[in-house]
Amino acid sequence: MPLAVGTDAPAFTVKDTNGNTVSLSDFKGKTVVLYFYPKDDTPGCTKQACSFRDAKEQYTSKDIVVLGVSADDEASHQAFTQKYNLNFPLLADTKGELIKAYDVDGGGYAKRVTYVIDGNGKIIHVDSSVNTSTHARDILATLGL
Repeated sequence: MPLAVGTDAPAFTVKDTNGNTVSLSDFKGKTVVLYFYPKDDTPGCTKQACSFRDAKEQYTSKDIVVLGVSADDEASHQAFTQKYNLNFPLLADTKGELIKAYDVDGGGYAKRVTYVIDGNGKIIHVDSSVNTSTHARDILATLGL
């Protein structure tokens, strides 16, 4: 069962696609779309990532940060990012700590769940019924954008 709306988003510090350290606290004051997905370079995950890639300007113009999370390592994320020209960070949760903290553990991989976190670190929306092809637009519509 995903975390509930109104819950404080669990803090985290992990490495991104390029080996940079990323923490939730880095985005204080900004809305964060934290989307969990099972595996790099699989059909549904690729559609979902590309939907965010294609909507990047809409998110950036509203000062919204998009972060993808899976249990894949940095090398896998780099290959996935290069292959599909992804323009946002993917977080490498190789130990599954983030996946567990956000209650999306599918047994060694992340369930497909998206959290929208406000600038104060509160979860304001949870989506566990993801249409991978339209997900980025669906989240924007949910936020009234």
